[in-house]
Amino acid sequence: MAAEPAEARFPVMGSAGHLLVAGGPGLELLALARSRLAALESLWSRFRADSELCRLNASPGRWVQLSAPTAALVRQAVRAWEATGGLFDPTVLPALEAAGYTRSFPDLPPELPSGAAPAPAPGCAGIEIEDDRVRLAPGVRLDLGGIGKGYAADLVAQELLAAGAEGACVNLGGDVRVTGRAPGTGAWTVAVEDEARPGTDLAWLALAEGAVATSTRLRRRWQRQGRQLHHLIDPTSGAPAAGTVVTVTVVAAEAHWAEVLAKAALIAGPPAGVALLEAHGVAGLLVTEDGTAHRAGPWERYVTWTPNSGGTSPASAG
Repeated sequence: MAAEPAEARFPVMGSAGHLLVAGGPGLELLALARSRLAALESLWSRFRADSELCRLNASPGRWVQLSAPTAALVRQAVRAWEATGGLFDPTVLPALEAAGYTRSFPDLPPELPSGAAPAPAPGCAGIEIEDDRVRLAPGVRLDLGGIGKGYAADLVAQELLAAGAEGACVNLGGDVRVTGRAPGTGAWTVAVEDEARPGTDLAWLALAEGAVATSTRLRRRWQRQGRQLHHLIDPTSGAPAAGTVVTVTVVAAEAHWAEVLAKAALIAGPPAGVALLEAHGVAGLLVTEDGTAHRAGPWERYVTWTPNSGGTSPASAG
C-alpha cells in the first residue's frame, strides 16, 4: 500500500495555501516548498516596500535589474495582456488603489471612505524587457497578485518533482497545479467550490496533469459609500467589472495561464468569454448572476461529480 501523501496548509500570498506531496521525502519537500513560496512572495508582493515589484513600480522610466523569476513573471504578464487583447491587464494597480484595495485584503476594513475616480488602465505597450531588466513607462505600475499565485504554483510543483517527489499538488488560493503521480491509483481530483454557496462544491474535476484556476467577484469585496466593490478590475474603465458573470473556472496546462484566462473570460462575459476560452483551447465554466452555467471547450471531459449527478461530494471544497 502506498504511503499517505505529506500535506500542509498555511497562509501565503494573501491566500490559503495547500500542498500535497506524494512519494519522496515528504516532510523535507513540504519545508522546501514553503520556503520557496515565502521567497517568491517577498519578491512579488505589492504590500512589501522592499519587494522587487515595489522597487520596479517606484522606478518609472528607468531600467531595473530583477531576479530571473520576477523578470520571467513580468514577461508572462505582458504576454497574457497581448494574448487576451488587454482583458487581462497587470497595469490595473492604480485602479485597484483608487477602488480602495490599498493593503493586504485581510487588513482591509469592510467599509472605506470615498476615493479617487476610476481611470482606464494604461496597458503594457510601453513596458520594455531585456533579459532580466525591465523598464516601465511613466504612469505604469504593476499588480502581479493573481498571475503571481498561478506562476508560483507552476514553479513549485515542477521543483517538487525535480527534488524527488513522485507527484505534487500546489493550491494557492484556488490556483491549483497538479503534476506527477496522484495518491492512490487514479487521477488528481480537484474540487471547485460553489462561490455563491461557500463550503459547498460546484463540481469535482479529474486531471492526470495540469491546472485549475477560479476567478470570482464574490470574494475580496468591500463597501464604499454603500456600494459594493471587488478586486477584478475592467481595464477599459478602471472600475470593478460589472458584467453578469460572477465566477469562471478554467482547466489548462499551467496554473498561471488558467488564472489569466479565467479573469479575462469573467471580464468579457458570455458569450465572448466562452469564445475566448475556446479560441485558446482550454476548458471552462462561466457562472452568471442567475446561476446559469455556460460551458466552454471540453469541460465535461474533466467532470467526475456535480450536485446534479447524484450522491454527495467526498469532501468539502478545499
